[in-house]
Amino acid sequence: MNENLYLALRAAYPEDLSQTAIETADGALLSYTWQDLDRGTAMIANLLGSLELPEGSRVLVQTEKSVEALMLYLAVLRAGLVYVPLNNAYQASELEYFIGDAEPGVVVCASKHFGWVSKIAFRAGTHHVFTLDDDRTGSLLQRAAHHSDQQQPAVRAAGDLATIIYTSGTTGRSKGAMLSHGNLLNNARVLQMLWGWRSPSEGGDVLIHALPLFHVHGLFVAVHGALLNGSKMIWFSKFDPRAVIARLSEATVFMGVPTLYVRLLTEPSFNAEACRTMRLFISGSAPLLAETFRQFSERTGHTILERYGMSETVMLTSNPYAESTTAAPLKRIAGTVGFALPGVSVRISAADGTACKVGEIGAIEVRGPSIFQGYWRMPEKTAEEFTADGWFKTGDVGQLDAFGRLTLVGRSKDLIITGGYNVYPAEVEGYLNDLPGVDESAVIGVPHPDFGEAVVAVLVARAGASVDGPACVAALKQRIAGFKVPKQVVVVDELPRNAMGKVQKALLREQHRALFQA
Repeated sequence: MNENLYLALRAAYPEDLSQTAIETADGALLSYTWQDLDRGTAMIANLLGSLELPEGSRVLVQTEKSVEALMLYLAVLRAGLVYVPLNNAYQASELEYFIGDAEPGVVVCASKHFGWVSKIAFRAGTHHVFTLDDDRTGSLLQRAAHHSDQQQPAVRAAGDLATIIYTSGTTGRSKGAMLSHGNLLNNARVLQMLWGWRSPSEGGDVLIHALPLFHVHGLFVAVHGALLNGSKMIWFSKFDPRAVIARLSEATVFMGVPTLYVRLLTEPSFNAEACRTMRLFISGSAPLLAETFRQFSERTGHTILERYGMSETVMLTSNPYAESTTAAPLKRIAGTVGFALPGVSVRISAADGTACKVGEIGAIEVRGPSIFQGYWRMPEKTAEEFTADGWFKTGDVGQLDAFGRLTLVGRSKDLIITGGYNVYPAEVEGYLNDLPGVDESAVIGVPHPDFGEAVVAVLVARAGASVDGPACVAALKQRIAGFKVPKQVVVVDELPRNAMGKVQKALLREQHRALFQA
């Protein structure tokens, strides 16, 4: 039995393939039919097949968002290869690590980066580097155009590897979370049922897709949801609140990180009338402020549905779709992320490993069919992240109420989530400590009205030296992704430490928590 994820997605396409599957809403306004998706992915899959790559080869992708980039993802699944998406903000030093670790058989990048990316790839032993741009150009499409638009998807079992999603580590070394065809399909099917996706016979759903394609939210939650339901997508390459509002009347579902909701609320035209056709607004990837939750409801009459997931697990919990304002278990409550998905188990553990009581705060541990297979080439790290009885330790801290509703309290690994992107302080600190004049650094996250959290660096200068904050920021922008670069640098005489000599980051966060308050 072929359990290739692509086959399940393709089986959901409507019978009439001439219908519009994706309509771009910015740049060149284009329409793609389901037939276009089928033919385009077949040609790219045939190109990949012609390269005669070894079984399980990785295809590492760092491109701008486009429908063709989505086709590339689907083609990798069709070909039975392993998809490795990367944030397009990553710089050369970061790409060098990812390519060296993943050892991809194929790398696909934007044409403007081909020079330096190809050097890194060829030096690491990758033989095939293609380009793909957001204007339907690039060597990948040129080469694929010479291949057949018919292709038989590769046979894959549910446990076979489909993708590697890199997620930062506290040591600064990124870890590749391995997700299988079965992991992704199970999660997509559960969410399709749980969130009430409507079939065409029921009027159909239309998704506004304004998220990036390089992480779980935009690719595995949003895209899989629409494709598995045969639903049209209105496609934004970048989020523009006014442009999104203008298209809301043609849609029924919107998914976003909290930053997007904050920006929608700054627009006077965003109101109940603009949302009159909408069925569901979903938020995730970062904490949604209670004030944003409240303002959204008052302005639109809709209650945002929050959910919780990770790169290693896809989605784990969700607030109820069938909302009730009276029945406590069916309420969507600000600051909570809802209940365990069907098939998923969530427990809260104390420091000694015993189970916490209702309302007690402890470590969140999970198990279920969407939990990843482990970290790529890190068996020791994988073993560390699971309990003796097989539960995955998320690294998050939370509590369960009497109904089983989960509330996130904090993160045990100092993770900063800014605008939906993960930043681990240790990685940024490593770059800061290498800058001239910097003796030591501490990177923290503080509240930010737009991004949820902002990255802030607290620096100590070396004896006899001085440190210029803006110069540090400028230097980092050349070395790491922009979302990791501190939004503010504070220079102090010394960092606060406890009796063991450890930097007291909690104290630093408290000292600087008002930096971005109006």
